Amino acid sequence: MSLVQINNLASKSGAQYWRSLNELAGKPEFMKWVAEEFPGGTDLLAGDSRRNVLKLMAASFGLAGLAGCRRPVEKIVPMSKGVEDLIPGKPVYYNTVFTQGPNVFGVTIESHDGRPTKLEGNPNHPLSMGASTAHAQASILNLYDPDRTTELLYDGKAAVWDTWDRFADSTFAAGGGDGLRILSESIVSPSMMEMRKALLAKFPAAKWVEHEPFSDANALEGARLVFGQPNQVHYRYDRADVVVALDSDFLGAEAGSPLPVKLFSKRRRNDQPSDSLNRLYAIESQFSSTGAMADHRLRIKASDIDGFASSLARELKVASELAVLSPADASQKMLMAIVRDLEKSRGKSIVVAGPRQPARVHAMALLINQALGNIGTTVAITQAVAVPGEQTMAGLIAEAESGAVSTLVVLGGNPAFTAPRLAEAAKKIRTVIFAGERNETSVLAQWHLPATHYLEAWGDARAADGTVSIQQPLIMPLNGGRSYLEIAAQVAGSKDRKGYDIVKNYWTSQWAATGRDAMWRKALHDGIVPGTQFAETKAAAGLKAAALPARAEAGSGMEVVFTPSWAVYDGRFANNGWMQEMPDPMTKLVWDNAALISPATARELSVADGGMLRITVGSASAEFAAMIQPGQADNSVTVSLGYGRKEVGRVGRGTGFNGYGIRPANGQDFAACKVEKTGGQYTLVTTQEHHSMEGRAIVREASIDHYRKEPEFAKEMVEAPDESIYGWWDYSKGNQWGMAVDLSACTGCNACLVACQAENNIPIVGKDQVSRGREMHWIRLDRYYTGSEEDPQAVLQPLPCQQCENAPCESVCPVAATVHSPEGLNEMAYNRCVGTRYCLNNCPYKVRRFNFLNYHIDMEEVEKMASNPDVTVRMRGVMEKCTYCVQRIQEKKILAKTEGRRPIADGEIKTACQQTCPADAIVFGNINDPESAVSKSKAQPRNYWLLAEVNTRPRTTYLAKLRNPNPELAGESAASKEHHG
Repeated sequence: MSLVQINNLASKSGAQYWRSLNELAGKPEFMKWVAEEFPGGTDLLAGDSRRNVLKLMAASFGLAGLAGCRRPVEKIVPMSKGVEDLIPGKPVYYNTVFTQGPNVFGVTIESHDGRPTKLEGNPNHPLSMGASTAHAQASILNLYDPDRTTELLYDGKAAVWDTWDRFADSTFAAGGGDGLRILSESIVSPSMMEMRKALLAKFPAAKWVEHEPFSDANALEGARLVFGQPNQVHYRYDRADVVVALDSDFLGAEAGSPLPVKLFSKRRRNDQPSDSLNRLYAIESQFSSTGAMADHRLRIKASDIDGFASSLARELKVASELAVLSPADASQKMLMAIVRDLEKSRGKSIVVAGPRQPARVHAMALLINQALGNIGTTVAITQAVAVPGEQTMAGLIAEAESGAVSTLVVLGGNPAFTAPRLAEAAKKIRTVIFAGERNETSVLAQWHLPATHYLEAWGDARAADGTVSIQQPLIMPLNGGRSYLEIAAQVAGSKDRKGYDIVKNYWTSQWAATGRDAMWRKALHDGIVPGTQFAETKAAAGLKAAALPARAEAGSGMEVVFTPSWAVYDGRFANNGWMQEMPDPMTKLVWDNAALISPATARELSVADGGMLRITVGSASAEFAAMIQPGQADNSVTVSLGYGRKEVGRVGRGTGFNGYGIRPANGQDFAACKVEKTGGQYTLVTTQEHHSMEGRAIVREASIDHYRKEPEFAKEMVEAPDESIYGWWDYSKGNQWGMAVDLSACTGCNACLVACQAENNIPIVGKDQVSRGREMHWIRLDRYYTGSEEDPQAVLQPLPCQQCENAPCESVCPVAATVHSPEGLNEMAYNRCVGTRYCLNNCPYKVRRFNFLNYHIDMEEVEKMASNPDVTVRMRGVMEKCTYCVQRIQEKKILAKTEGRRPIADGEIKTACQQTCPADAIVFGNINDPESAVSKSKAQPRNYWLLAEVNTRPRTTYLAKLRNPNPELAGESAASKEHHG
């Protein structure tokens, strides 16, 4: 029967075939789609003649040909072979690069049928080495943000790219560039640097300004003071026996890449002999992740760090003319202990200053490192990736206020938010052009150009050590945007206007003519451009300490300290739900920032958690909710930036408080301030008290000396019974999966939490639901204190499902939704679960999560593209929990079977949390293999079961935390003797 006969028969029988409800109802949405599919209109649909069918076929083939001519082929290169024969549903992996301000590291993207879904660290890249960060993991969600800019705007009204092209071609055709200013984020792209050079050559009177809310400008200036040029300083933490962090959170929010954590943890992990354990001193005002890892921590105001560094330099005979701390100062004992420790560790120590400290402190740290013989061993010096130019944001604002700027082109960022004075100055600029997402800067612009996400655009980026990676797109621009590089090329009048042409032509021109294509393909495949890493320089100090800039006198009153946010960074992740709901590692705060104050300061101000404070710096003031933070320096307030945005999508709207308005513009992120209680109240939500363990011993730690005397101290605390009324299953055969978590290495960075969320389609629930204890994270990162509330020590512990062999959840489930697999996994059959929550109530670890609402049902279609197709999307009324990434286990088992090999190699299967962990604190594998890494970890004497006394026999175990306190300060350290929390 022919197609015409079938249609006629259907017409006579009254049947009607349709593909959607919109088509059935004849809704405008469907008719619009028809009009777009058939440009000639729907009249072609009339009738059923062969002529009309052929017309449609001819039109379709013709349009397909035209579409093919309009866009040239731009090939991306995967890490694996066989992509030409793509198998639907089978992921393909590509290497590219992640850039966050001046921070750059290589990443590997998992793509399902042309849709990026998961990010990992590129094992080839020297700054990631296979690991990643929470921000990098969450950047996938930014790609599928439904609030991204979807159309080009001119004066707030929709326009098209052709209109912009005509404007740009006429405006930037020629001229000297008087009044033209380009404002961008830090330029770490060699191609963009070349484009900047071409643009300034075309417009000699123009100026290019770089602005970054958080940069290493103070560190570069400190290096210039010492070495005569702004060199890049690299710290080899894996070679250091002693590390002194001066207001530096190098293991936390200021890490920039996985590398510092990766190197430091090498001296703390379970595979190292106990004699190699390093020692960390943290001198800081706020309780940071670095402070939590420290063996000794001194809390002092940020403005007092200069005095401490000066005293350290003097005592080490680096600068005898610098002032020394008074013997009455409480930090004198710590200072002298550090001095003696550093002298014993010459050539094997590091003194590192944090980015908020002035150049003077960075210079002193470098002079100390040189005097100790650390430069060339634990401290390396190279040329800098990019040196800030003479043009500054302050200069741009002054020019704009004077009327000297007629055209401002802003390439990304949100400078009107991070540098608030620009917002007012921009009103005096005739033409403001902004490329990026809708934010506080875009609403000031006449032209708002939608920009591409880094996974949609070609580019390149140079990491801190000089290694260059090509940024290759994995998906066509979802919103039809252009990259910053392409817009800069248009302004510069470059012959190459497409990102692919710009980047490829730039790099192939650097290589010999023969083999260029092979070099290009290799760079895309490996994720790094070979031969681009900087050589170490033999820099010699030319600075005498007497020539250091004058020290700013520390005030005796209150001061405010500004930090990047663990969650939203400088504000760019404000509309990212994964980051907003990620608990801060120390405060455990979600969906907000707060003014962190010490208990003593809170008593002085008569304020409790959530009480509103007004902070005044100079003539500017802002209000924040107070939060009492144990370990915070007295008379010091810490505010994380990036919150309080007004022009933001629905996720970030109404979250937190904006601190940029009171931030000083002198490059220092601390200032004297006045703090007043306003009498208002605000609700802050934290997760630390959720899923309480009721005071039971779960964290176990000891000093290294105690460990040497009693290696099995962790096991001796509790005698685990070996009893069961059911009898034990024989787990001695086949694969038996297990995990070990080393608390000595874990920094609580949250990378595992976000990686788990991305891998397993875990929804966000919002501030209100979190306040009810309904967060859905499968990994809980607990933070515990020990010691006094004023000056405690902290320890962090990740807690997923323990995968109990004798699981209490299984015996109470009335529908057998939670069952045990022959390979030792505590599994969930979601379609059986009826939501009794008996399993949740019976779990002693409180690691099960219940879907109270249909968190996925309201997601827009573009948001659903971020979901992992290998993992079930759960519905309301269903329990869920960690599964050891069973989909990854099955994938590797199937692969091994098809390749005809057994057993699966150790390390071949990596859970999402394990793969992304920069500290390598998580080990997973077959515990039946005595040579596997996980078996060796579990054989260590400090390995212990959590709540062994309840006889659940968990497959996830922990290695007790070890600290290495200085014997001189043993009485000052809470870890000088074993304890648990």
